Amino acid sequence: MIEIDRDGPVFVLRMQSGENRFNPHFVAAWNAALDEVEASTGDGALVTVGAEEKFFSNGLDLEWLTGPGAKEAGRFLPTFIRLLGRIFSFPLPTVAAMNGHAFAGGGMLALAHDFRVMRADRGFFCLNEIDLRMPLAPGMAALISARLQGAVLRDVVLTGRRYGGPDAAAAGIVDEAAPQAEVLARAVERARALAVKDRSAYATLKRNLHGPAIAIMEEGRLP
Repeated sequence: MIEIDRDGPVFVLRMQSGENRFNPHFVAAWNAALDEVEASTGDGALVTVGAEEKFFSNGLDLEWLTGPGAKEAGRFLPTFIRLLGRIFSFPLPTVAAMNGHAFAGGGMLALAHDFRVMRADRGFFCLNEIDLRMPLAPGMAALISARLQGAVLRDVVLTGRRYGGPDAAAAGIVDEAAPQAEVLARAVERARALAVKDRSAYATLKRNLHGPAIAIMEEGRLP
């Protein structure tokens, strides 16, 4: 489900599960990949990208959640929230290479990274829980509030607005919008520039900045 490549000090995690929707197997694959990267030594940074051109991640596996996994939702959702917290607090610089749609939980996955490079020509960032009639868990709200502010936060959460790459960059949701062929390369370039940072200091500074939000995500509590 996830393939790890190296580009010098940069670990490139390629999500290879179609729309990259989160279910127990995908969360387990993510945690295993993070374990491998975290166990490395020396300079390092992490870039996440979707293997298919159309999708970064379309969020939770709603077909599973409303079908075979319906009875497991109460146990599964906290594991997803804790995964977001792990990425948010990861002790290496992280960059999301948003090569396609990033909807709902997929948008949160992108926000959990330190930096975001989004495809300019196609694909949307959208937190559409309002249209799915799904309340945000405390950890999800903490993550979104840590990354977005003011009218952008309001519009993202309360209207479910879809942002293309240029609009997302103008709103500060992503750091830059790039042509599709350059998204991954620019994300790797950002990551490589930060790979020399001390891991311990980087992790500590993240918690200094966002300790309360990280604690809520690590708790994994549901509404």
